[in-house]
Amino acid sequence: MARERTQGRGFATRAIHAGEHPDPVTHAHNTPIYATATFAFDTAAEKEDAVDRAMDGDPTAYFYSRTGNPTTRALEEKLASLDGAEDAIVAASGMACVSSTLLAHLGSGDHVVVGDELFIITRILLEDDFPRRGIGVTPVDMTDLAAVEAAINPQTKMLFFETATNPRLRVADIDRLAELGHRHGLIVVADNTFLAPALLRPIEHGADLVVHAATKWISGHGDAVSGAVTGPATLLKPIRKQVDTLGQAASPFASWLVLRGVRSLPLRSRAASANAIRLAQFLEGQDKVEWVRYPGLPSHPDHDVASRLIDGPGGAMLSFRMHGGIAAMTAFTDNLALCDVGVSLGDVFTLVYPQPKRDGLVRVSVGCEDVADLIEDFTRGLSFVS
Repeated sequence: MARERTQGRGFATRAIHAGEHPDPVTHAHNTPIYATATFAFDTAAEKEDAVDRAMDGDPTAYFYSRTGNPTTRALEEKLASLDGAEDAIVAASGMACVSSTLLAHLGSGDHVVVGDELFIITRILLEDDFPRRGIGVTPVDMTDLAAVEAAINPQTKMLFFETATNPRLRVADIDRLAELGHRHGLIVVADNTFLAPALLRPIEHGADLVVHAATKWISGHGDAVSGAVTGPATLLKPIRKQVDTLGQAASPFASWLVLRGVRSLPLRSRAASANAIRLAQFLEGQDKVEWVRYPGLPSHPDHDVASRLIDGPGGAMLSFRMHGGIAAMTAFTDNLALCDVGVSLGDVFTLVYPQPKRDGLVRVSVGCEDVADLIEDFTRGLSFVS
């Protein structure tokens, strides 16, 4: 019923309505938080049927909330709709989905080609954990298609990359990567955390699976930790089993928070992206700034590709480095009055993430404040840089 009423509707309509409908028992308009560990049955036969169907991968066969929960299922249906996917899995965090996706489709003796710039915990998984499992990993610049193809060998099973890399915001040509990967029989997996489906839908460009840290832009309010992976049911089935067996189930309360947050994703994405291009242009004009990386700027090395892939000016993430390195970074971030220093992203609040281990790079997750106030605050921070 919920899927039919949103079929063919616009993105904003699906962000609000997909996966949700009035509760069939109470007629509550908002999706309830099904805060239960177990589900009860009238008969032993009903219980056995639910368990069997759940073990076979049916996400609506509820018997125990580690395996499936109605609140989380509503979010899965919504995210599948937004990504243009057949189905989705929601788990406890973005890393739960990254690890389960990789481990469900890779085993001892297999090989994966990955982007050479990835979220630090993803890198730790690949560099520290995968060698113990006998899984080969080759990092490569995903914007260099010749290098990607050269890294593929007979044991390669997957390409894994971020659609906008963390933190330097390189943007690979997904269409050409997908064509290359499929020509070699590989599963093409895109981590779309930095952009989210309001700005980019990798499945439309040939990706097989899309991973999200739903904690970030999808939730949008910094109050829930969650992750999702979307794609065809055949590829999701072993991932769902992996999530279950590793105990990576999403909290129903977290799923409810993300459901609430994702309804405003189109509005937040437009507002934050509009702020980001203005802030990037401001920073690029400052003498104290050495360089700015924002896909919407003509100076960005992947500007042409980003302009084709990303809806809007280029997303809401940017990074920059000031002349003076770590000392300049510290003077800037320690003297901001409005913007908070934090390690996450995707919030309605602008978050500034200083990275001294990267020679003073500053990553900015631009929020939905008035842009004049953001520019004033950045001007204040820069005034303390000698």
